Amino acid sequence: MAQAPHVVMLTSSGAGHVLPVSELAKRLAVRHGFTVTIVTYASLSTPGHSSPLASLPPGVSVAALPEVSISDLAADAHLVTRILTVINRALPQLRDLLRSLLGLPAGITAFMTDMLCPAALAVSKEMGLPGYVFYTSSLMSLLSLLYTPELSRTTTCECRDLPEPVMLPGCVPLHGADLVEPVQNRSDPVYELMVDLGLNYLLAEGFIVNTMDALEHETLVAFKELSDKGVYPPAYAVGPFTRRRCPDSDEVKHSCLRWLDNQPDGSVLYVSFGSGGTLSTAQTAELAAGLEASGQRFLWVVHHPNDKDSSAAYLGTAATDADPLRYLPDGFVERMNGTGLLVPLWAPQVEILNHVAVGGFMSHGGWNSTLESVAAGVPMVAWPLYAEQRMNAVMLSSDRVGLALWERPPLGKDGAIVPREEVAALVRELMEGEKGGMARKKADHLRDEAEIASAAGGSQDRALAVVAGMVSLH
Repeated sequence: MAQAPHVVMLTSSGAGHVLPVSELAKRLAVRHGFTVTIVTYASLSTPGHSSPLASLPPGVSVAALPEVSISDLAADAHLVTRILTVINRALPQLRDLLRSLLGLPAGITAFMTDMLCPAALAVSKEMGLPGYVFYTSSLMSLLSLLYTPELSRTTTCECRDLPEPVMLPGCVPLHGADLVEPVQNRSDPVYELMVDLGLNYLLAEGFIVNTMDALEHETLVAFKELSDKGVYPPAYAVGPFTRRRCPDSDEVKHSCLRWLDNQPDGSVLYVSFGSGGTLSTAQTAELAAGLEASGQRFLWVVHHPNDKDSSAAYLGTAATDADPLRYLPDGFVERMNGTGLLVPLWAPQVEILNHVAVGGFMSHGGWNSTLESVAAGVPMVAWPLYAEQRMNAVMLSSDRVGLALWERPPLGKDGAIVPREEVAALVRELMEGEKGGMARKKADHLRDEAEIASAAGGSQDRALAVVAGMVSLH
């Protein structure tokens, strides 16, 4: 009997990476009969980010590359510098693991690497393995990273000082400041790492992208034209991959869901900046005051503030024993009793977004949260913090998508505190205003499109069948 195709999938850290990787592995195993080995980095793992790997079906296993030291990096090294340094220093251990798996009867049919790990494609290539990138964000952000080497070669100024809009194929126009946050400072070591990242993508035989036609139709069309000309490897839109909602009977119902049961339909704003996002102490206080002034019901997942790094919680580096609610303004918790629910650190996001009481989502706009909001049909206020989140905000607030309310900060005001008055006005507009009503209609439409894409025989199934067939040929 022929061996089932065996795919090795390398994942970086973060819920927005691990969760879609686990979903893709499940689909390949359950629907296409593959065996899959998911490879993680011990140096980048946190318990919360690894939880999707705890419930995998037969045929999917997990291996971890051993710890590597990055103690020589500066204490204030960029988050992406730390992640990419771990990835680069662990390449010898990855090579050893792939060699050992190749020696087993199942062998390795293909290698798929995370969007942050394309350097690993050189290792798979030297072993004769076909390599693909599983890109867990938007196709637009992939195009921007593929463009980074050219941007570096043809300009000398900082991105924010680019005199003309950046026109990526099939994408809404971008200002230089909208490009991914790690390329915003040419003097930071992370800049050259991002240039290398863009070059390494070209080693892939294809990009498997967690997006869907209803969100990025024009971009997908333009990318196909480029790949047909041999400019880039082909892209396959296999999204949306989101965590499935747990039926109430399958879980102990979280107290926040019981609170939502007692709120009017569509009346609650859900506020969360992801598992890695952090606000400053001053911004946390202004957000609290703005939510109170808005007069709207809200459910806020509160993290510890950090005055230096908006991604401080990403690798668990913001962990502390202190109750994050103690950083809120005096008397706020008591005053909000009944109107707002404050949840420290974590809440079941998919279940919250799908609750009938929730009518809006204030979000950092990470791609995982975006797709979960799309799947639930919930309009957003975008509050980008780091990575490609500002680019996501540009796309989601454009006339083309229209899911989110967001306005580009005035020149020189990036990183400035958003005052309580603006917070309150944004919240009221999303929950009660004309723009919010338009975003709600768009959200309903996108939810329907996501259901069609995810249904049996839909575009997701078809794209996965193409990917599975392509891999099987190897």
